[in-house]
Amino acid sequence: MSAGTWTTQNKVRPGAYVNFKSEARPLGAVGDRGTVTMALPLSWGAAKSVTAIEAGDDTRSTLGYDLTSPELLVVREALKRAKTVLLYRLNTGTPATATVGELTATAKFGGLRGNDVSIVINESLDEEDRFDVQTLVAGEVVDVQTVGQIEQLAANDWVVFSGTGELEETAGVPLSGGANGTVTNQDYVDYLAAIEVHEFETVALTSTDNALKETFVSFCKRLREDEGKKIQIVVENYPLADYEGVISVRNGVVLADGTELTAAQATAWVAGASAGAQVNESLTHTAYDGAVDVLPKHTNTQIIQALQQGEFIFTHRNGRAIVEQDINSLHSFTPAKNKEFSKNRVVRVLDGINQDFVRIFSDFYIGKVDNNEDGRSLLQNECVNYLNILQNMNAIQNFASQTDISVVQGADIDSVYIETYVQPVDAIEKIYVQVTVR
Repeated sequence: MSAGTWTTQNKVRPGAYVNFKSEARPLGAVGDRGTVTMALPLSWGAAKSVTAIEAGDDTRSTLGYDLTSPELLVVREALKRAKTVLLYRLNTGTPATATVGELTATAKFGGLRGNDVSIVINESLDEEDRFDVQTLVAGEVVDVQTVGQIEQLAANDWVVFSGTGELEETAGVPLSGGANGTVTNQDYVDYLAAIEVHEFETVALTSTDNALKETFVSFCKRLREDEGKKIQIVVENYPLADYEGVISVRNGVVLADGTELTAAQATAWVAGASAGAQVNESLTHTAYDGAVDVLPKHTNTQIIQALQQGEFIFTHRNGRAIVEQDINSLHSFTPAKNKEFSKNRVVRVLDGINQDFVRIFSDFYIGKVDNNEDGRSLLQNECVNYLNILQNMNAIQNFASQTDISVVQGADIDSVYIETYVQPVDAIEKIYVQVTVR
């Protein structure tokens, strides 16, 4: 279904077109959040494809390592707050191989992790004229097959076997020659093309390349403004974006075990936390999970300056790393987009309304309900019910169903024009107290 913004009622494709500007349980409920995506160079896994990872998943065969491993640090950071990470492997790499007589074992994927795989072949103690073929990863047995001939071996999660004839015993032959290869900016461009068809809330870019940041920002703007897909991009040190769809992370953090994360690596947690935050939730003064300090620290003047130029910054407080303010990079305000649009909680509300309206209209109304007074009344009631849900959960306030929404015939016989007013609720962030001493 087509979606996006509109200037005049001249759209060709059937769809829901939603505009926002500053003023200043029904059929469809408020949509779930919690999916973040990122592209990484990895030492194992399917290349140039998207893999869905959730906290608690066994990632050893898909990504080569357990989620607690240092190699998957940024994935783990994202999953501290997100429900799902859509992970794209940027590099293809070279598969490791080993030969034992006529048998060749080739790593299932290219990359350095293949060099940790080894093959052990022993005569079977239970079956005459047969051999036990073990596949080990970092010394741990992950697969055992008992066969008589090479061609009877089946591929497993780690290696692909080839060759014919008799097996030869070996106490252990390691695979070698595995390499990660290089990653170019074109690989990131390919990632954006691949991920666009998936559903997600945020994208984390862990690269420090400014050309890539610009590419990702352009991608974000196109999806938000032309496709109606209200995502946010999280990058490091790029307030130049000056856009509500882009979060610019100023600094990194130090974890309790001493691990230091740069601002680029911290984008994973920020993207995960932003994706997981509900429409009635702010991350202002939220503690970074497991972090005990920030890197680098900033003075009060530097913090104020960072906030004024739209930077998401961590500050140290009582042995924790704290989100100073849940803002995006928008800092050049206009009558159409005022300061409220720089607050991520507000953006989540507005983006949620967009996404939910598109979903509800597509699932229950477009092509299914008559465009007459009764049909438009039904549609208006649906909108009112949905907005009342948001008001009841303190995502919006002061919504009056009798005056703040209208649904009328559009310019064409098959179009409807909806105008509504919403006032997002923000979190209390500044408390001013006047104390008079008598």
